[in-house]
Amino acid sequence: MMPKAKYDIVGKKNICFIISIAIMAIGIIFNIIFGTTLDIDFKGGSLITYSYTGEVSADEVESMLNSNDTIESDVSVSTTQTAEPDVNNLTVTLAQEGDLTPEMQEAITTALTESDLLKDHNITFVQSNSVDPVMGREFFGKSIVAAVLASAIMIVYIGLRFRKIGGWSAGICAVIALLHDVLVAYFTFVIFRLPINDNFFAVILTILGYSINDTIVIYDRVRENRRIYGPKVPVKDVVNLSVNQSLARAINTALTTFLTIGSVAVMAIIFNINSIITFALPLMLGIVSGCYSSIFISNGLWVIWKERQAKKAGNK
Repeated sequence: MMPKAKYDIVGKKNICFIISIAIMAIGIIFNIIFGTTLDIDFKGGSLITYSYTGEVSADEVESMLNSNDTIESDVSVSTTQTAEPDVNNLTVTLAQEGDLTPEMQEAITTALTESDLLKDHNITFVQSNSVDPVMGREFFGKSIVAAVLASAIMIVYIGLRFRKIGGWSAGICAVIALLHDVLVAYFTFVIFRLPINDNFFAVILTILGYSINDTIVIYDRVRENRRIYGPKVPVKDVVNLSVNQSLARAINTALTTFLTIGSVAVMAIIFNINSIITFALPLMLGIVSGCYSSIFISNGLWVIWKERQAKKAGNK
């Protein structure tokens, strides 16, 4: 006789679906209101780097440059630390088509060096670069292809490995849950106004691998429990028991990973390392989403699929 599961997780699947739909709706609303911010690698533009000493507010410098009538393009400003003590870099990003003209660079340099905001900070020109969006678009396309191929391979792998319990349907449900996680990561970029850059695809591919691992562990327990308790036990009971047996592992793994990435994110925020922030913050939420979808979404979808299959077979 199969033991009764402690938590009726599968029985609460409709509530879990509603929570996920609500999260997706909030993300879509934010996306409609604020839109998607693309990094310079994908939209093109120019980068001008200056060194400075002391403490400088990137927001104040950005506001000052955007209010300058001699600078025709919208700019954004970020600061990063260097290995030299008390010497940091200030990067001015211009979202524009075409190369940076000497006149534009001179206008920005003059605005910075003559500003009362920066007059005591030893502003010094370091370098300038123009970014062609073509390479960014090619990278975007290749990353999408990689994600699609990874999803297809996962379906094939799960379908073959768990063919005795209906692996193809399990694989499709797992990939649907992965799509849920990808959207959560994307909406994190939108809500926190993080630019979509190469870190976005690194986050997506990391989440795909992380989330599918939890799902496969649960499917493995389903296969083992089906072998032990036989085919007559309802699929929802087998899945529910399997999820309960894997629950502690999934939560502990997610919590450990979340705290590790969280510590990295905190240090990146303290030292204002934007390249790490745009990776760590979405990955943290993606890890939470991956754990949630592996436990509540993929299994709930698979139970619905299998029950409908059984109902159709019974009606024939």
